[in-house]
Amino acid sequence: MTKPIELFYWPTPNGWKITIALEELGLPYTITPVNIGGGDQFKPDFLKISPNNKMPAIIDPDGPGGTPISIFESGAILIYLAEKTGHLMPSDPAGRYEVLQWLMFQMGGIGPMLGQAHHFRQYAPEKIQYAIDRYTNEAGRLYNVLDTRLADHEWVAGDSYSIADIAIMPWIVPYERQGQSLADRPHLKRWFEAMNARPAVVAGLAVAKGIGAGQSPTDPKAFQTLFGSGQYQKR
Repeated sequence: MTKPIELFYWPTPNGWKITIALEELGLPYTITPVNIGGGDQFKPDFLKISPNNKMPAIIDPDGPGGTPISIFESGAILIYLAEKTGHLMPSDPAGRYEVLQWLMFQMGGIGPMLGQAHHFRQYAPEKIQYAIDRYTNEAGRLYNVLDTRLADHEWVAGDSYSIADIAIMPWIVPYERQGQSLADRPHLKRWFEAMNARPAVVAGLAVAKGIGAGQSPTDPKAFQTLFGSGQYQKR
């Protein structure tokens, strides 16, 4: 019997990526909550798995050669899961790099820029108009890149559903809070609706719905932990 993968998780776009992937791949897994508002990410045991004090991370007891392996960074986890199973990423080099470049587009652009738009629009204690405009406009540009790409491709990386789609979709879920609309981006809207219709996506988004219930990043203690913490200092 395959031993379950241990997923260190909190319900955020980066966490959702991995639950969606695990559901799509049918891999057994357990969830260990990492309360990022409560500072769990700074605990020594977690830092051994994720030195950058970020979730998600995984421990796969059945890693390469049957040896346990731990992996942090959501993009690296997605690549690992795809390669472990032989699904959600093409085996031919051209198709593989098509997926990887769009995965890097998410990791280097979609995640950081949409995250900043979300932060300055929703959570920043001072409304800094320059920052709001800067990141809202950049988020809009990235949305337009996706809409253009999806005008003549069914999925982000081409004709096949892949980890690139899984990586990007959770960041589009809160599009209104990023100051964006899908109404004038018909190709992105079509893709987003197709993603939301997939049972594994529904399951991946809902699997840990109760985790973090009632917590708010605007709570002063959680805010300090999330956005102002200096707990991880070089020793």
